Amino acid sequence: MADKGEKPPKRPNKFRDMKRSQRNFSRQVSLETGFSVLNRESKAKDERRVLRRSGRSFGGFGATNRVGGDGRKGDFSIFMTKSALTKQNSSLPLRRESELDFQKNDGSGVDDSVPAGRYFAALRGPELDQVKESEDILLPKDEQWPFLLRFPIGCFGICLGLSSQAVLWRALATSPATKFLHVTPFINLALWFLALAVLLSVSFIYILKCVFYFEAVKREYFHPVRVNFFFAPWVVCMFLALSLPSILAPKTLHPAIWCIFMAPYFFLELKIYGQWLSGGKRRLCKVANPSSHLSVVGNFVGAILASKVGWQEAAKFLWAVGFAHYLVVFVTLYQRLPTSEALPKELHPVYSMFIAAPSAASIAWETIYGDFDGLSRTCYFIALFLYISLVVRINFFRGFRFSVAWWSYTFPMTTVSVATIKYAEQVPSVLSKGLAVFLSFMSSTMVSVLFVSTLLHAFVWHTLFPNDLAIAITKRKHGRDKKPFKKAYDIRRWTKQSPLSFVSAMTKINSADKGLDEQKEAEH
Repeated sequence: MADKGEKPPKRPNKFRDMKRSQRNFSRQVSLETGFSVLNRESKAKDERRVLRRSGRSFGGFGATNRVGGDGRKGDFSIFMTKSALTKQNSSLPLRRESELDFQKNDGSGVDDSVPAGRYFAALRGPELDQVKESEDILLPKDEQWPFLLRFPIGCFGICLGLSSQAVLWRALATSPATKFLHVTPFINLALWFLALAVLLSVSFIYILKCVFYFEAVKREYFHPVRVNFFFAPWVVCMFLALSLPSILAPKTLHPAIWCIFMAPYFFLELKIYGQWLSGGKRRLCKVANPSSHLSVVGNFVGAILASKVGWQEAAKFLWAVGFAHYLVVFVTLYQRLPTSEALPKELHPVYSMFIAAPSAASIAWETIYGDFDGLSRTCYFIALFLYISLVVRINFFRGFRFSVAWWSYTFPMTTVSVATIKYAEQVPSVLSKGLAVFLSFMSSTMVSVLFVSTLLHAFVWHTLFPNDLAIAITKRKHGRDKKPFKKAYDIRRWTKQSPLSFVSAMTKINSADKGLDEQKEAEH
């Protein structure tokens, strides 16, 4: 063989044979053993993960026991105030390290602010209060949450509707344009006390929520829709000051009343308008929605109250600030910039918020300058046209479940009714007076229907405050692992390689294998 120049036969590679034998041995597993291994792996996965992708909920970070079936309730302490949570944890045994590691690695801590875009991605509906089916939440859906966690900031919309009705009936009782109706001032008195009682009750409950569940309040503050309702309590207080009955009201209001109610509103709008102006994740084109008008209307209501207390320059300042930002919000919502999130397809009375700011601006201008002149009428006609464009679309008010947030959509109808009364005073005619009476009747009817519905849902059906799922979304979406995508990308990149590079790579691999074999044979 050496004379013929033939190569000696290759000896078997012990290393490769050993590897193959181990691989064959690992495959020779009985069917019963294979099933037992699979069962152990599935149980281990169930212990590690908190929830299958069924969209139910995490049930709190301590909900790992829920998978085991012991029926333990969800952990609501993750939304409690830090001080209260510290006291609670001091009296309880320490959590297991696995739970703490899950909370750390999950990235969904309630202490961290949820990005504005996350709310649009995880929630749906005009108020962004419904969780999408593909999303999970931090609290269980299959049990009722504590009352304070179910009490939303939108409840101040009830106060907005009632206090604006007090303003309307005071105008109906005192305006010369509606003198022929002979409206008694006691209706204004009754509505004023009712609005005051509701405001005190809602404020007391929400203060308790701030004390015990401050983390949930923070979630509502970062919500792109509900943050606007933090302006509502101060607007309600200014409405109550403007609608104070003649029996209780002095001849002129003290300026301290305006300072007390307007100062918190002004500091809050500095924060919100600063976010709109400076850009970032909460710039106006990303978070604009019809409820954003709530942060603008208060400027006009504050201008009216400032004019009533005798501070004309402060009233003009607030009117200018409010009108400038109203134009920006109106154009943004009307145009819907490509970079912003699209409004939901569902139609809803939320669009009535468009008529609140121009009608309030019309009343404020008339109060400051004492004349329903050209600018005041321009704002009023804009509000009237938007009102008509909403009324003719009956489908805007169909097919939606009752919600507390509906109350905040009643005060724009009331505001345009008051503006129509002011217009009828300057332009007295049958048409203007009839329009004022008709719009006032529509507004009062809507408030009455909502008031009865609220009482039925609260005390008869007990469905007024369902679980507030919007505040319990996770900071990140819990999807599948991204490794399959990486593998697909690697395969796609590998297939895109040129044939020459592929052949050269294979040649290098074969030559390297031959070199290793020759080296091992030389050693033997």
